[in-house]
Amino acid sequence: MDQTIVIQYSLIASAIIAAFASIAAAFNDSKVAKAAIDGTTRQPEMAGQLFTNMLVGIGMVESIPIIAIVIAIVLVFANPFLG
Repeated sequence: MDQTIVIQYSLIASAIIAAFASIAAAFNDSKVAKAAIDGTTRQPEMAGQLFTNMLVGIGMVESIPIIAIVIAIVLVFANPFLG
């Protein structure tokens, strides 16, 4: 009975982790893209460098949800809380 409760809570926690990670990534990706577009409108000659920096920034923002999804997968398939 106790393992069933742990499994249920682990599934709920992994769903919450995945949902918040994806929402946070989408929000922060849009902030990075907005900043790059604002910079391009102010200095069009720097568009290439700003685009490269934008891609690096989005890649760094996306690394956090990937780590969160890995943690959620570990909670589902290799749960450390089960004895």
